[in-house]
Amino acid sequence: MANQYEHLLTAIDVGSAKTCALVAEITDNGLRYRGHGVAESRGTRKGVIVELEKAVGSIQKAVEQAEDLLGAPIERALVGVSGSHIRGLNSHGGITFGTRAREISREEIRAAVDKARAVSLPSDREILHLLPQEFILDEQAGVHDPLGMMAMRLEVRVHMVTAAASATQNVVTAVNKAGVHVDGTVFEPLACADSVLRADERELGVCLIDLGAGSTNIIVFQDGAVAHTAVIPIGGDHFTSDLSVGLCTPVSEAEKIKRLYGHAIATLIPEGNEVEVPSVGGRPSRLLSQRMMGEILEPRARELFEMLRDNLRHAGMLELCVTGMVFSGGGSRLPGILDIADSVLRRPVRLSWPTPLAKMPSELAEPEFATVLGMVFYGHRARIARGFHDERWSSRLKSMFVGKGA
Repeated sequence: MANQYEHLLTAIDVGSAKTCALVAEITDNGLRYRGHGVAESRGTRKGVIVELEKAVGSIQKAVEQAEDLLGAPIERALVGVSGSHIRGLNSHGGITFGTRAREISREEIRAAVDKARAVSLPSDREILHLLPQEFILDEQAGVHDPLGMMAMRLEVRVHMVTAAASATQNVVTAVNKAGVHVDGTVFEPLACADSVLRADERELGVCLIDLGAGSTNIIVFQDGAVAHTAVIPIGGDHFTSDLSVGLCTPVSEAEKIKRLYGHAIATLIPEGNEVEVPSVGGRPSRLLSQRMMGEILEPRARELFEMLRDNLRHAGMLELCVTGMVFSGGGSRLPGILDIADSVLRRPVRLSWPTPLAKMPSELAEPEFATVLGMVFYGHRARIARGFHDERWSSRLKSMFVGKGA
């Protein structure tokens, strides 16, 4: 049984709407589905844990469901991190060897990366990922691995994903309290990319937009490396809240109405369509125009994509997204939302469908499960990198490149 555990990978996604645990087995033919569990998220808001015990209960429920299908206890897992506390920044650093070229060793690579990461961060922030974009040897850019090459100066450009230390630790604590050891944490869009992006998209330039319940996470790839990460503090829950207020109906009913009748473009809804809307305080239900719901949802959708456009433009990333925008997450299922994105961002858009695991039930092959599936693929690649490179620095260097295209 111990040997069997070594071939299992578990990922836990603690989202604002749902908590999901997924178990996969590493086989000679790749990854195979072994079990999963889904529970309604409680104790979280906008991707951050606000009530620890409630969050622990949701995690336990999802893990127990996965354990029932697996037929064994889950002891370790890779855990996703997201939320508006995430910040991304690019940095650059390097070292000079002297007037004569010399062979570059792991120590020099480490020194150059340490120079690049030596930026001043607030005391409450930590580096979640350090992702090299390229190495530069004597002004020759575009080098991916300089080990053994000759140069007088070695520079490196990196992208750093930083997080609020307390927010990350609260997720780890909640998973630990649920009885599962955390093997590592990953920024969720970085993992999601492994299940939805193609290698040519990463090379030419693409933006992955993970539209979750509490926030919208974005990650830009260019030349195969991560160029930009950010979080927009608007998600599917904001659309639901707008409906709840605008229709004077409970939040739970507004969520049902959004899923059944919601549309992000009001003019595409026939004027005569009516929907029964429950009232609050025991008052009788009312028949309201379905187009009214579109008139509530459309401004929020435009606001979201205008904020996203401005974020990308300010970072100089919008023009780099040559292949366009790829959407994942449950919020991307709202009818009409991709049309709004197309009109605001003026880039090609597509809804992503995650790469399935062997033997995986069809219900998981949906955009809302792209992140947890990507986490399993991400964890598998990281494990392969560690297995092929026994020396400490080589392993560390390869693991830092896991954000690159396959």
